[in-house]
Amino acid sequence: MAGHNYYFLTALPPLGELGTPPPLTGAELLEFVRPAPNLLAVAEALLLGDDLLSREAVLAGEVERAAPAVLTAGQLRDEKPLPAYLVGPEGQPPRRVAADAVWEAYYRHLDRLARRLPGCFLRAWVGHEVALRNALAARRADTLELPAQDYLVAPDLGAPDADFGPLLAEWASAPHPLAGLRTIDRARWAWIARHDAWFTFSDDELAAYTAKLMLLGRWQRLAEADEAAAAPSVAPEPASRRQARPAEQPQQRTSP
Repeated sequence: MAGHNYYFLTALPPLGELGTPPPLTGAELLEFVRPAPNLLAVAEALLLGDDLLSREAVLAGEVERAAPAVLTAGQLRDEKPLPAYLVGPEGQPPRRVAADAVWEAYYRHLDRLARRLPGCFLRAWVGHEVALRNALAARRADTLELPAQDYLVAPDLGAPDADFGPLLAEWASAPHPLAGLRTIDRARWAWIARHDAWFTFSDDELAAYTAKLMLLGRWQRLAEADEAAAAPSVAPEPASRRQARPAEQPQQRTSP
């Protein structure tokens, strides 16, 4: 597979460090690797997780619109059904958090895909992400004195030897939620760097590239949210005052 992937991986634009703008969108990446079925399957599987995060933000009213790479705009707004593999089996008891059922189905879909494809990055990524997500959920539940098991997602898929103690302490001490998210994403970036299979021209290298591209895009969205929160809000001028103001006259130039 390395020889077949050589063209795709050498032609992709290089990625900068965390905090730099992404050189292409997820949709552009999918279009580029479309002729290579394995690379397309890996990239779609990872980028779908980013779409699901955008879907949650849209449905919660945090953002008005988003640009999905895999889902459609209608699926993002919950106007169209999600793909069948994101719907859990019938008869499952409802989850405390409805979105957790979608995430569980997503991680199980990725695990099934990872078992069929060559390489080990995707399966390791699933184990790390599930373990990290559940560690965060358990910490929040403990803080709120809630039963942690009600908020865990696909715990059998989580990496059993993952230790997030120091990371959770740093996340919990962050001065605000956006800073906490950045702490988590820096840890994700470091994990990918340790597993990126760089210069192997394998499917795993493309998987790591896609995971990094997602983090660059997420970091950019966090920066935009920071800027929006810091911008002073200017109340619109009352219509009555605008109507009462005399028409403005063009300024006369007094110097060249």
